[in-house]
Amino acid sequence: MPFTVGQRWISDTESELGLGTVVALDVRMVTLLFPATGENRLYARNDSPITRVMFNPGDTISSHEGWQLIVEEVKEDKGLLTYLGTRIDTEESVAMREMLLDSKLTFSKPQDRLFAGQIDRMDRFALRFRARKYQREQFRLRWSGLRGMRASLIPHQLHIAYEVGQRHAPRVLLADEVGLGKTIEAGMIIHQQLLAGRAERVLIVVPETLQHQWLIEMLRRFNLHFSLFDDERYAEAAHDASNPFESEQLVICSLDFVRRNKQRLEMLTEAHWDLLVVDEAHHLEWSEEAPSREYQVIEQLAEHTPGVLLLTATPEQLGQQSHFARLRLLDPNRFHDYREFVAEQQTYRPVADAVTLLLGGQRLSNDEKNVLGELISEQDIEPLLSAANEKGEDSEDARRSLITMLMDRHGTSRVLFRNTRNGVKGFPHRVLHQIRLPLPMQYQTAIKVSGIMGAKKTVEARARDMLYPEQIYQEFEGENATWWSFDPRVEWLMGYLTTHRHEKVLVICAKADTALQLEQVLREREGIRAAVFHEGLSIIERDRAAAYFASEEEGAQVLLCSEIGSEGRNFQFASRMVMFDLPFNPDLLEQRIGRLDRIGQQHEIQIMVPYLEQTAQAILVRWYHEGLDAFEHTCPTGRPIYDSSYQQLIGFLATPNEQEGLNEFIHECRLHHEALKLQLEQGRDRLLEMHSNGGESAQALAQSISECDNDVNLVNFALNLFDIVGINQEDRSDNLIILTPSDHMLVPDFPGLPQDGCTVTFDREQALSREDAQFITWEHPLIRNGLDLILSGDTGSCAVSLLKNKALPVGTLLVELIYVVESQAPKHLQLTRFLPPTPIRMLMDRKGTNLAEQVEFESFNRQLNAVNRHTSSKLVNAVQQDVHAMLQMAEPLVEQQARVLIDEAKVEADEKLTAELARMEALRAVNPNIRDDELEALELTRKLVLANLNDANWRLDAIRLVVVSHQ
Repeated sequence: MPFTVGQRWISDTESELGLGTVVALDVRMVTLLFPATGENRLYARNDSPITRVMFNPGDTISSHEGWQLIVEEVKEDKGLLTYLGTRIDTEESVAMREMLLDSKLTFSKPQDRLFAGQIDRMDRFALRFRARKYQREQFRLRWSGLRGMRASLIPHQLHIAYEVGQRHAPRVLLADEVGLGKTIEAGMIIHQQLLAGRAERVLIVVPETLQHQWLIEMLRRFNLHFSLFDDERYAEAAHDASNPFESEQLVICSLDFVRRNKQRLEMLTEAHWDLLVVDEAHHLEWSEEAPSREYQVIEQLAEHTPGVLLLTATPEQLGQQSHFARLRLLDPNRFHDYREFVAEQQTYRPVADAVTLLLGGQRLSNDEKNVLGELISEQDIEPLLSAANEKGEDSEDARRSLITMLMDRHGTSRVLFRNTRNGVKGFPHRVLHQIRLPLPMQYQTAIKVSGIMGAKKTVEARARDMLYPEQIYQEFEGENATWWSFDPRVEWLMGYLTTHRHEKVLVICAKADTALQLEQVLREREGIRAAVFHEGLSIIERDRAAAYFASEEEGAQVLLCSEIGSEGRNFQFASRMVMFDLPFNPDLLEQRIGRLDRIGQQHEIQIMVPYLEQTAQAILVRWYHEGLDAFEHTCPTGRPIYDSSYQQLIGFLATPNEQEGLNEFIHECRLHHEALKLQLEQGRDRLLEMHSNGGESAQALAQSISECDNDVNLVNFALNLFDIVGINQEDRSDNLIILTPSDHMLVPDFPGLPQDGCTVTFDREQALSREDAQFITWEHPLIRNGLDLILSGDTGSCAVSLLKNKALPVGTLLVELIYVVESQAPKHLQLTRFLPPTPIRMLMDRKGTNLAEQVEFESFNRQLNAVNRHTSSKLVNAVQQDVHAMLQMAEPLVEQQARVLIDEAKVEADEKLTAELARMEALRAVNPNIRDDELEALELTRKLVLANLNDANWRLDAIRLVVVSHQ
């Protein structure tokens, strides 16, 4: 193209210079001034890496004075362009010479970038299109937010999470028994609410001992980075914000931290959370006359937070009044009077009986049909009742429909979810092995001296001392005391490990020091590979220890854990546990066993308890086993019995040689245990359990998500993404890949990728067995951030390729266009359910024919060859007018397809949201657990969704110029 002084050009290699102006010419060279930076560049007149800047009718351009012009006509005079059109701010018709264009002009539209020579690599264009396609598919999945967790796909957990996570401001009580996964259920609900935009700020309040467990669970299982607030973190945040709690979106703190300071509670309340999660909610004591301070604190927070999740493993063990108190936190209007609540509870028995009747499969008598008719009085169920007495599938379907109606209309099942081990199958057996060992003389002497010197200690302090004779011995003998040289438990442990070399063994001790000393002994005396895991380690160090234990090849045989160090971890790949000592209360005992006793455990759990005779350990092992049956079965009665018999128990532990009355005490505890257990079993609400485990629909949900695991498209896309972003990949065995940042990444700091890299896997089972490996799904931050990086910027928005095809004439021009149909709306409306950003691909020839249906993208892309940037710019310059004309011909074609998509989305949204609203309004008349604000939110959502879909539009997202060549 001939040069003229005053023309505007852009550098292909230094686009950051902005628009350049031709200021000087000679026979061989051209000089450009770039006003935005004040720099000059000298280029050869032939084959220089610069591109002529020319705009077309319909484009919006900016003048150097800041105003904008919509181009209607372009005139050329002696090589210089003048743009005619309407000025946006004044709406007057004006002419703008190209010399007056804004020198800082940036090109955002794909066609502008193409014409300005800002051409991308063709592999980035392909990645952008795939990102659009896959993103749309993910938005359309109904279980969005559920499959990205690093956890097994357990039906009852998925059912609860799906049921609650889809709600507006859910307020529910999660009350599954120990080991059934309440923390995972809460995490899945939080994850869904955050991904869907229903919540942005989440507060988790837990007992102090569980803070790190929650922090780890949220990070490791859901990739959610919570901030742990304690006194130090609060003081630090106070320097940065007037309200320290507004400095973070996701916060974990202890109940004690909230309770201690009135001003802090006020700050916390004023921070406007969307979702409040409270663990161990049964500790919130309440009575009408004197609610506890802890209860009042949570009540104040719950009043000011739209969504509330309460977690407890003991919904009614502390009495019906305590149960009512927790429901009152969720909906004080609905649960406002305790006496009314008790009376109402009595009415649920006929409903539970009716469900049992339908489940039994027997023919329904006329009286039984009448009972069902009264319970579902507002709907004609005669056809269903008749079908229920037929044989075959129709009968099953009818009975399921009747059960669903009963569950919708009666009971507190909308606000309370409760699964029990009786109702959920898949748990392993536990087998206890008691190893009775003699008490060494050294310990006998130390205990006698301790008894004399500690005469003034409280009974509780003496009882705690007696549980750990090695601690007593070390206290008197000093740091150099080698208790492990004579303690028979150590000899037994070494013998057990050496005879079970190929078995993974978890050893738990109460104290970190004990674990550290045992590791040294095992390593030095028998060469046993052991990892140590305790509260003194950082999260990263704990990860490494857990990974070392989990590794099949060259991994540790044994993991030595302290009490607190074992919290929140799942070691179910092992099935052997040694309790080197025993914890002080049954909750901690269950927590220890819970590291292995999980759903999905493939083997019987072998629990070894080596204990020293004539010590508190000997008494405690008897009390746990004979009094509570706590080793071989879960013990829901443990805490209440522990509380009621506490004084007697510590008396026996403090003086283990005085056993008078011990047998009677253990027998009484066993009777108490059996009575409480029977009471709990009789009180089981089978209607509630049926609703909570989800039945066949939950199984189907788990199956659907399982089928999406190991998605080949995800693996290919992720590896392609990592390549293009510039992330180094190193393949390891066991389906593992190590990702590390490189020096040439698209962005200097890729969100979600640590500076020192990370290990990832696409295999769920592998992620579950390897604590150090992140589980990559479409919901993982690395993939979500990668999609955002590609789609929110210009990456791959324009490209030029050659098609070597001798069946077509040389120079044949094709333009591949990717349009996106989308609606801009607040995230919480979830318009993506009905109209996610949807790509429309078109392949236009010069005649205006769309060939996209005949030419599939991937096969077409494989036939194309890359073109260097300089040649690309020359090709674009040569066919710019043709490309502009082809874009004009594509407009009516894309409008037709886009209108169909938008209209389909509006019909789907109207049908689904209207049906959901009608169902909820019908149920509201018979089930008071449906809140008014839920109905109002549904109605408002429906109106806003339809209004925003009316405003949906489309735009060109990417363009690729394809030229046929025979070389």
